Amino acid sequence: QVQLVESGGGSVQAGDSLRLSCTTSAETFKHYAMGWFRQAPGKDRESVAHITSSGDDTLYRASVKGRFTISRDNAKNTMYLQMNSLKPEDTAIYYCAAGPRPGLQILESQYIYWGQGTQVTVSS
Repeated sequence: QVQLVESGGGSVQAGDSLRLSCTTSAETFKHYAMGWFRQAPGKDRESVAHITSSGDDTLYRASVKGRFTISRDNAKNTMYLQMNSLKPEDTAIYYCAAGPRPGLQILESQYIYWGQGTQVTVSS
């Protein structure tokens, strides 16, 4: 069983930055593609960013491209989401997801492990 733990959320002003982390103790972490999703109140969960197991390829939703950066450190079993120039519409619970394949995955249904989420609130 792979447990994912997100951290780094918080309440910030528009234009500020946050860095989310997703950590696991699982040695299999380095074999899994990973991603970030988010869910705003009253809305469906949506894809934010995705990264391959090696970190050599990434994909972003259009609204965060150029502002958010996904990365991973396989030696630390940790994935990151650097969020800059935050906007009120980025307010949501952010979830990390992992596995089961190494290649880029973008659909929610492709992931099998999920964290509990971390709240990000951006005020104007």
